[in-house]
Amino acid sequence: MKSYHVIGTMSGTSLDGLDMAYCEFYVEKGKWSFQLKKAETIPYSAEWRARLANLPKKSALDFSQTHSDYGHFIGEEVRKFIKKNSLNADFISSHGHTIFHQPEKGFTAQIGDGSAIAAETGLDVVCDFRSLDIALKGQGAPLVPIGDRFLFSEFDYRLNLGGFANISYEENEKTFAFDIAPANMGFNFFAQKLGYDYDKNGQIAESGSLIPALLRILNELDFYQIKGAKSLGREWFESEFLSSISDVYAIEDLLHTLVVHSSEQIAKIIIPPSGQKKKLLITGGGAYNTFLIKQLKEMTRAELVMPSPEIIDFKEALIFAFLGVLRIENNINTLKEVTGAKAHSIGGAVYKSL
Repeated sequence: MKSYHVIGTMSGTSLDGLDMAYCEFYVEKGKWSFQLKKAETIPYSAEWRARLANLPKKSALDFSQTHSDYGHFIGEEVRKFIKKNSLNADFISSHGHTIFHQPEKGFTAQIGDGSAIAAETGLDVVCDFRSLDIALKGQGAPLVPIGDRFLFSEFDYRLNLGGFANISYEENEKTFAFDIAPANMGFNFFAQKLGYDYDKNGQIAESGSLIPALLRILNELDFYQIKGAKSLGREWFESEFLSSISDVYAIEDLLHTLVVHSSEQIAKIIIPPSGQKKKLLITGGGAYNTFLIKQLKEMTRAELVMPSPEIIDFKEALIFAFLGVLRIENNINTLKEVTGAKAHSIGGAVYKSL
């Protein structure tokens, strides 16, 4: 039985840190299976967090330097991860950290130079998964759905609550997937105004009250009227979402309203037909926001499934490891019906380290 041992790395928009997942993938009875064997998050230092957060406003020279430095940082952390756990990896599959994502203008940028990762670890590296799809006129996102389809097919819906909420599901043997609304990116932004890194368990949001006028404004944003392939980025969050929110409201009330807003947008997608109870897998940091989960339970009427903490925290790193496997196998890893591209593609640049 052919198998791959891969380290997947992921860094999300919430800037929590670098996720690393050591995974085994193999085909069993004609179906891909996996084991998530070891996983760890390296929290960003204050210096790295500020550097990544401020990079979109810096010069091209700063961008290039950080792209290289961040690649070496990933490589160093992966090397330490391998040594500490005595791992034997076939290759590394790295998402990097998104700095720009503007598919409507034909570009995206995830930093973390693959050549630097390969140089630091002595392992082959697959990275830059989004660029080919963008060149094919797609959104370059979401990429997780093909992993969902192969690895988590027992669920009707797979919802990830990261910086943005995104979802994937199948209808008539066709995969649908897209970003839905801001989640942790919005919650963290306002919690930090009160001096907290995030709103633990959604306690601050739950203590607030709904702002009906703001909820109506947010629900009417143009993004929510788009049908078909669509994705969100930091740029939209800053220019469209935040600009719609007045600073006259109490932070507690803003957070409460944002949770209700995100829940309503999610519920629009997954409210099942009468008499049918769908299984909804929930992963990502937002799975720990008990107020958000309570809202989703009330609004969706679905069977909410919380997997192990390892899957909640590291599912995206796991799936990017799997996307690397598909790339090495020369199998499609990006679906045109999901991204809106002209064609399916096999995304990912490969750096060979002899």
